[in-house]
Amino acid sequence: MNRKTILQVIKKGKALGLTLLVYCLTFLHSAYAQDGNAGINEATMRVRSYFATGTNLMYAIGAILGLVGAIKVYQKWNSGDPDTGKVAAAWFGSCVFLVIVATVLRSFFGL
Repeated sequence: MNRKTILQVIKKGKALGLTLLVYCLTFLHSAYAQDGNAGINEATMRVRSYFATGTNLMYAIGAILGLVGAIKVYQKWNSGDPDTGKVAAAWFGSCVFLVIVATVLRSFFGL
């Protein structure tokens, strides 16, 4: 055998070895694979556990916005600004929106 033939045999052997390695790793990897339901159930459980805290946070933000809005409306009212009603409606609407969103999300997700 000459040198060129030996190199060709070595290259074919490397290719066969690499193919066998990839084939074995593929089967080994699939042996430990899961169907995904466990991950989805875990994510659902974690989101549900944080949902009550998030809802309470939205209520707290709504309360703070209500206080800030009340102060802004009071300042406008005392200064005699003619658009006090619009500002009061906007602040009140934003607070009501936060409360409604928290309640709707809770009922939407069945919590």
